[in-house]
Amino acid sequence: QVQLVESGGGLVQAGGSLRLSCATSGRTFSNSAMGWFRQAPGKERESVAAIGWRAGSTRYSDSVKGRFTISGDNAKNTVYLQMNSLKPEDTAVYYCAATWSARSYPSLLQSQYDYWGQGTQVTVSS
Repeated sequence: QVQLVESGGGLVQAGGSLRLSCATSGRTFSNSAMGWFRQAPGKERESVAAIGWRAGSTRYSDSVKGRFTISGDNAKNTVYLQMNSLKPEDTAVYYCAATWSARSYPSLLQSQYDYWGQGTQVTVSS
């Protein structure tokens, strides 16, 4: 059974940084794609970043490009989201997701992902 557990959220001032982690168990990263998504209060969940494990390719939403970096540690079965230059509009619950059915393509579409974590809260104060 695949499980995803996010951690690293918290309260930070605008301009600060946080690193989110998503520990995965139950299956190895081989041939997977992992994504980060977020949902702000009163808004729909949106994509943030994704990584395809086979080639290490990454994709980012326009709103975080240049500020966030997705990466992973195969030995630890953990994917990270380094968030720099945080803005109040980055405040949201952040979710990680995984799929093994997309041929390791780093999709930003939520519908492509089969497994989801419980989320971790990120709050950016102005």
